[in-house]
Amino acid sequence: MKLIIAIIQPHKLEAVKRELEAVEVNLMTVTNVLGQGRQKGITEIYRGAKEIGNLLNKVRLDIAVNESFVEPAITAINKGARTGNLGDGKIFIIDLHECIRISSGERGGTAIG
Repeated sequence: MKLIIAIIQPHKLEAVKRELEAVEVNLMTVTNVLGQGRQKGITEIYRGAKEIGNLLNKVRLDIAVNESFVEPAITAINKGARTGNLGDGKIFIIDLHECIRISSGERGGTAIG
């Protein structure tokens, strides 16, 4: 089992969700977050000088999947989120040691979905 954490641009959320649904990955948690990457926040020119402003709005997706869904989910996120520009986001893959469905007590891969 793996936990996929994707940080994407907010306006790409619907496209990413469509791509994930197409590969039968339907369960996710979505959180609005702030951050900066290589683009270092908002860059503006003020009176001829380059100024770096606040953190950027991003969306974080947390998706728990069984091993067979890892690569399809990664491909779907890339397809839905990529513009080819800095700031498209990142995908992190973390080993998920245990998953427990609270309502039934199921554990492991069956508890994921």
